[in-house]
Amino acid sequence: MREIENIVVLTGAGISAESGLATFRGQDGLWEGHRVEDVCTPRALARDPALVHAFYDARRAKLAEVEPNAAHYALARLDAQWPGGLLIVTQNVDDLHERAGAKRMLHMHGELKSALCAACGARRAWEEPMGDRPPCPSCEAKALRPDIVFFGEMPYEMERIDAALSRADLFVSIGTSGAVYPAAGFVQTARHYGAWALELNLEPSAGSYLFSETRTGPASKLVPEWVEEVLSR
Repeated sequence: MREIENIVVLTGAGISAESGLATFRGQDGLWEGHRVEDVCTPRALARDPALVHAFYDARRAKLAEVEPNAAHYALARLDAQWPGGLLIVTQNVDDLHERAGAKRMLHMHGELKSALCAACGARRAWEEPMGDRPPCPSCEAKALRPDIVFFGEMPYEMERIDAALSRADLFVSIGTSGAVYPAAGFVQTARHYGAWALELNLEPSAGSYLFSETRTGPASKLVPEWVEEVLSR
């Protein structure tokens, strides 16, 4: 592997599972007991806003019961100590990376602790329930919704992600299924530009064949080991 300067890390639900957050998509195709169509599409919000708000209010409240694990802290250590370029892109909507101390990161699928106004487009930190339809602090319209990228919507900061992938010497995917696009295609983009691609996952993902190397095991073990390896180069 050639000299590494720029690293892009993609994290998915598997990194937070060991903290006690259920992976959103279960083996039965349901998302925490709900069909995707019921809780994670614009049509679902329009059809049954009470159900959608109750679902995300419960997930937001759950964050108070969990803590970052060793994998989150290892990536925060990498963030603090890596002298080159680094971007941690998470598909997760929890705040465990931030609570562990990571700063060079972004949430491509939105955040549970953020609200988006469907009327004026304002985004702001938010920790209270939305089920009672509180007004938007910016425009006062009762149009707040979870700041979550629903299916059919464009993920956040794709231009920034693409730019980072084009410069990456190393792309690392942690705890992802390899089945949800556009994130599932990041490995192909990174490899196209010449990056070494490493998968750290509990088991090989649907896209494992696209990686230069795959290591299997719990994120809380694999990620600290990999970070130590990188920082000691």
